[in-house]
Amino acid sequence: MNSVTFTKELVGVQDELLRFAYKLTADHEDANDLLQETSLKALDNEDKYEPQTNFKGWIYTIMRNIFINNYRRIVREQTFVDTTDNQYHLNLSHDDAFESTESAYDLKEMRRIVNNLPKEYRVPFSMHIAGFKYREIAEKLGLPIGTVKSRIFFTRQRLQEELKDFR
Repeated sequence: MNSVTFTKELVGVQDELLRFAYKLTADHEDANDLLQETSLKALDNEDKYEPQTNFKGWIYTIMRNIFINNYRRIVREQTFVDTTDNQYHLNLSHDDAFESTESAYDLKEMRRIVNNLPKEYRVPFSMHIAGFKYREIAEKLGLPIGTVKSRIFFTRQRLQEELKDFR
């Protein structure tokens, strides 16, 4: 693929890439930055592109990898390292340091509300909170994925409605 064709391909997918970038970042400024960074990386690595491969797949992979690397860098920069001699922050009791009586009450109230829901709403929501993906929940319960998503959404809405006085 010559340079002109490569550039035309890259320009042709800019709108789709911007939408994808917005889905990843949920911010217009960050999406534009990600699009620009992706375009520059693609142009810098034009010689590594194999002409018989899927161009969109290649460029989307570049964008996804840049997003993941940026995310990891941000997380790494925000990680707190306890450098005190006695590791005071690490040895703090988590119950004393982070949980107040009020937050414990809110958690009990949330559990009460969820436990009072019908089983068809309670089980998918509990599985989602436990870390299962929508697809995994759907497979385990033998339900369509849309049903699982709507039941989890309904449960979240119910929790927000019931807990609005606690905010």
